[in-house]
Amino acid sequence: MEFKHDVLIVGAGLAGLRAAVEVAGVADVALISKVFSTRSHSGAAQGGIAGALGNEEPDSWEWHMYDTVKGGDFLTDQDAAEVLTQDALRAIYELEHMGVPFNRTPAGTIAQRAFGGHTRDFGKAPVKRACHAADRTGRVIMDTLYFESLRKGIKVYEEFYLLDLIMQEDTVAGLVAYDLATGAVHVFHSRVVVLATGGFGKVYKTTSNCFANTGDGVYLAYRAGVPLEDMEFVQFHPTGIYGMGVLISEAARGEGGMLRNGKGYRFMERYAPGLKDLAPRDVISRAIYDEIREGRGIDGRDYVHLDLTHLGKERLAAKLSDISSFVRIYLGIDLVRDLIPVQPTCHYMMGGIPTNLDGQVLDENQQVIQGLYAAGECACVSVHGANRLGCNSLLDLVVFGRRAGKKILQALDGLAWVSLPDQPERDTLAKIDRLKRRQDGEKAGVLRNEMQEAMMAYCSVFRNKKDLNKALATIRSLMERYEGVAIDNRGLGFNTDLTEALELESLLNLSYIILVSALAREESRGAHFREDYPERDDQNWLKHTLIRKTMDGYRLFYKPVTITRFEPKPRVY
Repeated sequence: MEFKHDVLIVGAGLAGLRAAVEVAGVADVALISKVFSTRSHSGAAQGGIAGALGNEEPDSWEWHMYDTVKGGDFLTDQDAAEVLTQDALRAIYELEHMGVPFNRTPAGTIAQRAFGGHTRDFGKAPVKRACHAADRTGRVIMDTLYFESLRKGIKVYEEFYLLDLIMQEDTVAGLVAYDLATGAVHVFHSRVVVLATGGFGKVYKTTSNCFANTGDGVYLAYRAGVPLEDMEFVQFHPTGIYGMGVLISEAARGEGGMLRNGKGYRFMERYAPGLKDLAPRDVISRAIYDEIREGRGIDGRDYVHLDLTHLGKERLAAKLSDISSFVRIYLGIDLVRDLIPVQPTCHYMMGGIPTNLDGQVLDENQQVIQGLYAAGECACVSVHGANRLGCNSLLDLVVFGRRAGKKILQALDGLAWVSLPDQPERDTLAKIDRLKRRQDGEKAGVLRNEMQEAMMAYCSVFRNKKDLNKALATIRSLMERYEGVAIDNRGLGFNTDLTEALELESLLNLSYIILVSALAREESRGAHFREDYPERDDQNWLKHTLIRKTMDGYRLFYKPVTITRFEPKPRVY
């Protein structure tokens, strides 16, 4: 079946919803979501949304911009950081007026708390900048925007899985999607496609990401000839529940939580004497692994403790109720008296599809690809550089999702309908048919587990040439074996056996791209830490990595970082 809409937005998280709400009522817009809309991963965000409102103590957007640039280890494009931080106040008040129930101060203003890497006076001391709704901020913002989309009558194709982009002469013409409920493959014809498909943390064994985060949009853009940017920069959040990866929000440390090693010592005083437990995530993740390597894990094991016991029952219930529930359900412990076992967990991808400040996707020559947009974690406007600060992700989604929507409205009249090629779904149908017909072969789950193990072992918080090459050899082997993957379920409705096999193609290729990019960058910067090149090298590596698919494999090339206000300097906390 063929569907037709002016604007197709793939992904119903905050970036996709915010873009859709902006366009609705002016153009025919539809959302395509791999999951039921309110199950999108944006709802898992706990801690808050950053903005220099100054409700709790003096603050300014310039300080916020500085923290964003410094937190990104000066790989952040500073024009993007300025847009983000200047627009933060408007974005937060807009959400408040839509109905987001933020916590309040006694004076009735939006409450704010401290968060990692956010400071006053250009790094002098922590500042309370995170606006929050207890520890379920992403959930309430997404629900609010979802209700706004219902109010505006936006069409949503729920549980439709993106399988191909349709491009005609470097212009987008639509997409191909698979209806999970019926097994039918549909063609969507449009003038604009917005990719808001989120991250791809399922590349790793231990991750805070949901099972749907397999990088479909990012890989399909790459397969269509779009270069990908800064893919080596993968953020590991320091406090995932040990052995599970389920996130314990930075809000826990923002409220006063402390990390302790096996000797009970608050070790972040050694690694970041200024910000301590509120240092950026890359700094704390490396500190945890250093403690473990030096034998100071809990009982000599590979985790440390997060201590919230001193916060008290009332504060935990008011500010960290979801976290209290998580650990009670998953670990059977009570935060009032028990310490939480934590270790770093793959959390966020700084790299992705390169865009300008209005969400328009850029080709290898930095020219706009007509009709193709990206926003959110799958995009790389490079507002996060080499390491994202906590609470800047929700802000990124609503600021750049809105900007993409506004640019679409400006550009739509100048975009003609591009004719679809003959049978654009042909290749997708053939791929599904091959998987269903193959009688013997390895299972996708086996290959996926081997991939995740290799990426976790050789390309996580610490990296080196030897380990990266080991991982590359493993991924190349898995890519060859993938050609013989077989499935058992040949049914139509909700065939997870089939979808997992299809997702694995994205995951394997994105793993390969991460490894190639990481091996090439011979320095340490932000979340990319090379043990064999432990220093940041601005002379040779103050530049963005770009990788593009070619007939012969891939091509790596680079572009400069945009520097406007803050010259790179040593990153001390």
